Amino acid sequence: MTIKTINPYTEKEIGRYEEDSISTVKDKISGIRQAQLEWKKSIHERIDFLGNVVNKNLRDRKKEIAKSITDEMGKPISQSIAEVEKCIDTIDYICQHYSGYLDSMPVETSTGKAYIRFDPIGVVLLIMPWNFPLWQVVRAAVPAMIAGNGIVLKHASSVTGTSKIIEEVFETDVFKSIVLKGNKSLSVIQYVDGVSFTGSTNAGSLIASEAGQKIKKSVLELGGSDPFIVLASADIDRAVKNATIGRLQNGGQSCIASKRFIVDSRIEKEFGQKLEESFANITPGDPEDNSTFLGPLSSSDQSDIVTEQVSTLKSMGKVIGGGRTGNLIEPTIAYPGKLFYNEIFGPVAVIKPYKTDKEAIDLANDSPYGLGASIWGNPEDAEKLASEIQSGMVYVNKLVASDPRVPFGGTKNSGYGRELSQFGVREFTNIKTVWIEK
Repeated sequence: MTIKTINPYTEKEIGRYEEDSISTVKDKISGIRQAQLEWKKSIHERIDFLGNVVNKNLRDRKKEIAKSITDEMGKPISQSIAEVEKCIDTIDYICQHYSGYLDSMPVETSTGKAYIRFDPIGVVLLIMPWNFPLWQVVRAAVPAMIAGNGIVLKHASSVTGTSKIIEEVFETDVFKSIVLKGNKSLSVIQYVDGVSFTGSTNAGSLIASEAGQKIKKSVLELGGSDPFIVLASADIDRAVKNATIGRLQNGGQSCIASKRFIVDSRIEKEFGQKLEESFANITPGDPEDNSTFLGPLSSSDQSDIVTEQVSTLKSMGKVIGGGRTGNLIEPTIAYPGKLFYNEIFGPVAVIKPYKTDKEAIDLANDSPYGLGASIWGNPEDAEKLASEIQSGMVYVNKLVASDPRVPFGGTKNSGYGRELSQFGVREFTNIKTVWIEK
């Protein structure tokens, strides 16, 4: 079967790729497995390769990779370049700091000696999304590779061209990409030792079920409907500036995008007016233009979903914006009379006032998701709320972000397991006890 890639701005076809057969996939995994036997032997050689060869390739091909990302999923070119640069910085950090997380841990005993090893599990399948085509792969692959694993990448069909470039960047027999329609990914799980998935909750449920049946380790990074809580003590201008970035960056197509704006009723009117002014200053446009901040959504299907959600919000209350031209959707602010639970993967902010801290917490937690949350206001007041928020991450006076220094992941329908930090690098290891009596 042929997979086509479409430029979401021009809506023209830009590439065609033949789908791999299952026998080809099995052969690629077999090759990775063989190469991994040598790859796992020296962490110093792994670090040297990732820090020098891979990062050199990323630097040399930065513009090419960024253009491929923009062409295939519509991210503004300035943000695509920033994505590549973030990957370079992250690999540098991982190579400098993560090896210590894999050192054997001694355990005190009354006789003999005991210690805990962190050994690679083998070959890990990455099933990755289109919204951050390079970053999502680097975030999942590099820690697993540092730990000594091999990687088989099944990327979203819409960014197949970028996936091919990523394989060339990694330039090693322990990292290979495969071309498959998404619904065929389940059939690959039986041939690997673990699977890391980033994507929708529905797809994640299917992958978790298949991995469970095959007794394979899995990590799921799923959807989010992150609350952006604005306390009465917040610097409103600062909050509005970050709310604009947090909601509109990457077209709002991010699991950790700020989506539900829970605002103290005493400042809701001022916050709303200033956010409306901020949104009005941003016009969606050509993602190839360096001045464009808001480009098209990734596909006509995605645009249709968001358009339908905007229509639903209009039936619930006041909506400002929401116009659509092709796959360009203008920045939109909604004031529904009641809660809107669904994740909106587009440039739509939903504002809801609250009167007490308890009500703010209840509104934040009244969601099937639990990925990230941000709180804006006096740091001491905000920190008191942090422990009550049901999410994997809480940021105070800062947008939720993935950072190699801290674990990334969620709870509830946002998934399980962690990426990055010492916790992420150990996800795909066999935590092995060794006990030696004299």
